[in-house]
Amino acid sequence: MGRVFEKRKYKMFARYDKMAKGFTRMGKEIAIAIKLGGADPGGNARLRIAIQNAKGLNMPKDRIDAAIKRASSKNEANLEEVVYEGKGPYGVAILIECATDNPTRTVANIRMNFNRNSGELGKTGSLDYLFERKAVFTIKNENINLEELEMDLIDFGADDIEHDAEEIVVYTPFTNFGHMQKELEAKKLNIISSELERIPNTTIELNDEQLEEVMNLVSKFEEDDDVQKVYHNLK
Repeated sequence: MGRVFEKRKYKMFARYDKMAKGFTRMGKEIAIAIKLGGADPGGNARLRIAIQNAKGLNMPKDRIDAAIKRASSKNEANLEEVVYEGKGPYGVAILIECATDNPTRTVANIRMNFNRNSGELGKTGSLDYLFERKAVFTIKNENINLEELEMDLIDFGADDIEHDAEEIVVYTPFTNFGHMQKELEAKKLNIISSELERIPNTTIELNDEQLEEVMNLVSKFEEDDDVQKVYHNLK
């Protein structure tokens, strides 16, 4: 009974920890969006997207409003977007997107995790070419005529469209992000999330033991509060 309780408690804390990290990440997304385009979602597409994504993570409205108010304050620390690139174990390429008010601290932590886990921090641009940037939209599948929607979105630049009974995922070049966002909003579709993703052009396949070693390093990066997203070219 005790072990079962402890396992349930661990899972509960892990779930809350993941939720808290997601809320922190979205708070930074909101702050950066406001820094770049102001606090009015109507005139700031990036802020509108950040709020939409926060809702998709079930971030409470009062937390979203507080993040907007905090980011609008003159006393709020300025966040800087930085991307770090490096090689993990077995030559796996890893890109780390960060939002930080102290790049010196952030790069020191990134380098430390690489060095302690058989990896190496690389130079800017050394691995970026291995990934293709895509805009990825996830839409709730609610009585949608999929064939008609696919034809319309292909006309607006969609590269690929995947779907199941619950969601529709639309891929388009990242340069087409704003154009596709406007089209989806105009169609009044229920957009769950809108993200810019880095998708590997080729992937590396490892055995289970090697995979665990690489994913342990990825987890170390994801635990850092300055890190927003981590990408790799593992299969």
